Amino acid sequence: MTDYRLDNGNGLTLRFLDRGGIITAIEAPDREDRRANVVLGLASPSDYESLARHYYLGSLIGRYAGRIAGARFAIDGHEFRLDANDGANTLHGGRAGFDIATWAVEPIGPDCATLHLASPDGAGGFPGRLDVAVTYRLLADNALRIDYRAVTDAPTMLNLTHHGYFNLGAGARDIREHRLEIAGDRVAEVDASALPTGALLPVAETAFDFRSPRAIGARFDEGPWLGGLPGYDHSWVLADLPRADPRFAARMADPLSGRTLEVWTTEPTLHVYTANHFPGAAHDAAGVPLGPHRGVALETQHLPNSPNLPGFPTTLLRPGERFRSTTIFRFGTGD
Repeated sequence: MTDYRLDNGNGLTLRFLDRGGIITAIEAPDREDRRANVVLGLASPSDYESLARHYYLGSLIGRYAGRIAGARFAIDGHEFRLDANDGANTLHGGRAGFDIATWAVEPIGPDCATLHLASPDGAGGFPGRLDVAVTYRLLADNALRIDYRAVTDAPTMLNLTHHGYFNLGAGARDIREHRLEIAGDRVAEVDASALPTGALLPVAETAFDFRSPRAIGARFDEGPWLGGLPGYDHSWVLADLPRADPRFAARMADPLSGRTLEVWTTEPTLHVYTANHFPGAAHDAAGVPLGPHRGVALETQHLPNSPNLPGFPTTLLRPGERFRSTTIFRFGTGD
């Protein structure tokens, strides 16, 4: 397992591993220009061998981010059966997802690297050989740009994302007081297994309404929430997306540190997971227990279970097509 470091020379640094493309640290300044890690990370690379899979902590996710019902889908009338690793369903690509793969890393400069992975035909039950390239690039304005590219030699389903957990207070407290704004007026309805039903519900006058900034935890008590635990594990449909160029998707701010994070993406959905099920048994690099709501994942992607819901945007990739996706996480200071 190899550790890599990127630096934009302007106060933003990033560390990642070749295993899973795991981003272990992003150091960003607060309003007093004090730099600290704003993603949940573990103390050493070896800790990720046992713990990262449980939390998908900082990993690249594929072949399919989110759940696929019944661990199966059909393409051109042919059914494919996948690894079932979430009850009867497939979660984040199955038992051998991209989060535990060893990626080939091509350093491009002090602020940029590209990760390459060849996923063989039949991996996790997914058809086709898939060649994937993911580029991490630190921009001069203190942003992390992630570019995803993929091609296949047979029709397949694809949904890629990054599963980092942000805490703009550098882990000093949980994220319930972080203020969040989401540029989406609909949320995907889910069943008790956290699978979308196919319905897209308006967020107006509900606990899912983040069209104006408010504290993430302000309406945690309005359940019922999935698994009986308070918090979010839901997908917002973003306005005016997908697009060829990244558009504004979300903004998060920590009032105490003054750090802010903007999310821009070409993807049509933002999945928000507030670490509801973190048990607190593990500890981060600073020794703080990884309990509920210690971080929030902002996953830009397509909707879960899209292969089985024809009303959702397609995630089908065919030979001769090139999958392209870009997400930008821009760090700053402000309110």
